Amino acid sequence: MLEHGGRLRKAALEYGIAEADWLDLSSGLAPWPFAVPEIPLRAWARLPETDDGLEQAACEYYGAAQVLPVAGSQMAIQLLPRLRRAGKVGVLSPCYAEHAEAWRRNGYVVREVVEQEVDFFIDNLDVLVVVNPNNPTGLCLTPTRLLEWHSRLAQRGGWLVVDEAFMDNTPQLSLAPFSHLVGLVILRSFGKFFGLAGVRLGFVLAERKLLKLLAEQVGPWAVSGPTRVLGQACLLDSQAHARQRVRAAAASERLVVLLEKHGFKPQGGCALFQWLSTEHAEALHEFMALRGILLRLFSNTSSLRFGLPGEEADWLRLDQALEAFNRETR
Repeated sequence: MLEHGGRLRKAALEYGIAEADWLDLSSGLAPWPFAVPEIPLRAWARLPETDDGLEQAACEYYGAAQVLPVAGSQMAIQLLPRLRRAGKVGVLSPCYAEHAEAWRRNGYVVREVVEQEVDFFIDNLDVLVVVNPNNPTGLCLTPTRLLEWHSRLAQRGGWLVVDEAFMDNTPQLSLAPFSHLVGLVILRSFGKFFGLAGVRLGFVLAERKLLKLLAEQVGPWAVSGPTRVLGQACLLDSQAHARQRVRAAAASERLVVLLEKHGFKPQGGCALFQWLSTEHAEALHEFMALRGILLRLFSNTSSLRFGLPGEEADWLRLDQALEAFNRETR
């Protein structure tokens, strides 16, 4: 199992600090969960139905022709390699590590590339995987650039897989309206923007034939009845979407200002996190953890991801901890 953010119990045991006393900024989730609707008893008592309106709500929200609900986009990441014969896969890196891992486990030759190398390698790839906006760097590529790559891959029967887990704040940059194109696969995460990662819900956007093949791998009843009710309610709440986008964007900008105030200028980010590359990454991660503030450390790139504080007390706590780090270690 690869390491991920959000492992609060492990941190609580390691540092001897109760879970309730932590400020968890490690997972890149919106710190304001959407309201959970009342779940009717039948959703718990009956097997899930696929004609309850969830797919239609997701199509309207994402602007896609068709979707496949899955138990979190992680499920799709693990299953997509089963739909092709082994070949060569490029993964735009650094990014969410599960992508490269899934293709490698299924016998593909995986090359991790940076943005400037894609055009050189793409004609020798069967699949290109891009996280957009990227996690953790925040790099966001234009639809035009991505569609050019898709065209070059699709001409040879290749795929462009775009993980849009952090795209909800910038829907104008999504490739969802093009998801009907053969060879284009888009993954959307529900939990991050809606602040409800525990429900394990995601969507795959692609042409109908590919979704049918993937559905056979997913199997029946992958998304529970209560999750389907909750997901539909959240996807249809357009007023709440607007509020979430405004406060996430404002908080992300505020986080940039706070970090720069203490001499830590982020190298990238998006509406739900900021990414800091620094030689002090491990020291800062440890310093914060000892004070009950959990960040996401990327040791291989000496960098940190900061999620958004949700309350004023959280902002003050982070501000004071950064000030203390500079005072005590520099």
